[in-house]
Amino acid sequence: MTLRERILAVYRGETPDAVPYMLDLSHWFYHNRRMPWDLSQAYYEPEYALIDYHKHMGAGFYLPNLGSFIEVRHADDVQASVTKSDDGRAITWTYETPLGTIRRTRTWEEQTYAWGIPEWAIKTEADLRVLGYALSRRTYVPRWERYNAWVDYVGETGVVCALSGYSAVGHLLNYWLGIAGTVYAMADWPDTVHEVVDAINENNLACVDALARSPAEIVILGDNFSSDVQPPSFFETWSKSFYVEAIRRLHNAGKWVAVHIDGRLRGALAMIRDAGADCADAVTPAPMGDLDPEACRDEAGPEFILSGGVPPDVWLPSVERAGFERVVRRWLELRRRSPRLIAAAGDQVPPGAVEDRIAIMRDLVEKHGRY
Repeated sequence: MTLRERILAVYRGETPDAVPYMLDLSHWFYHNRRMPWDLSQAYYEPEYALIDYHKHMGAGFYLPNLGSFIEVRHADDVQASVTKSDDGRAITWTYETPLGTIRRTRTWEEQTYAWGIPEWAIKTEADLRVLGYALSRRTYVPRWERYNAWVDYVGETGVVCALSGYSAVGHLLNYWLGIAGTVYAMADWPDTVHEVVDAINENNLACVDALARSPAEIVILGDNFSSDVQPPSFFETWSKSFYVEAIRRLHNAGKWVAVHIDGRLRGALAMIRDAGADCADAVTPAPMGDLDPEACRDEAGPEFILSGGVPPDVWLPSVERAGFERVVRRWLELRRRSPRLIAAAGDQVPPGAVEDRIAIMRDLVEKHGRY
């Protein structure tokens, strides 16, 4: 079977000839080649060099991180802009609305090869209302010809998942307020937060409806879930209704749904499974995560797909090759309990990873991941 056939077999509930192997290599690839990573613009064409590398290494492709398959348009009374500093080391997003203006900035951090957030942008209840006004009036224009171009180039090397972006709470936690700011806002302005979250999520469902009509087979949702940030009780109050409805609509359209869980797993796996999703993407077990592989399967049950397994720290040269191999083989042993398993990185292969380990993992999967 090809890499693509193996991945789709797992989603169909079938048993492939071997555990599928796929990776998010984007961050590692940019860092390794000192390539620019510009969050101010999306990719309209396939990332040919990145996909070629996947093909060369025999690692399945699945995640077009900055691929643009849907154009987001704003209401006539909302001016949305993105600007870069003269030195290119800061990007600022601005929304100008009849209720006021808000802006957020991210700055380039060479050591981590990532865009940091020096300060959270929303300071007042009025600022929060501005965000709700701007994001609840978006419209979505599909550009499936772009998606099809990625699929054609990836070929049998993997799949091309469609990404929906953050829910309303994900926007607050990851872009505008941060964890502490979001919690304080929910305590101090509960009615306004509910109003804004509901309005943004209702708009997000219009994007979900567009994805439901897409040629994509797999849609990835998620807020970078971690059960210490969004435990089940929090999820029940603020996000569950949106995810249940989004997954229902995508399932009705014949799509499979993966949800990105790249943090603490205890409670999160069952929480997302019970919301109706088919797969937990980016699962990061021990030694970096809070559950070992066997406990992941215990919580997930036999039918929920676990995709991930190799934490970022074991890719680094500080961990000996034998230790890396033990982690990979332990994850592959889960196939004996259920074929609903994909061998991947816990979130992504990190900058500084030992390149040889991409091929080592491929070979381990072929040798020890057979059914």
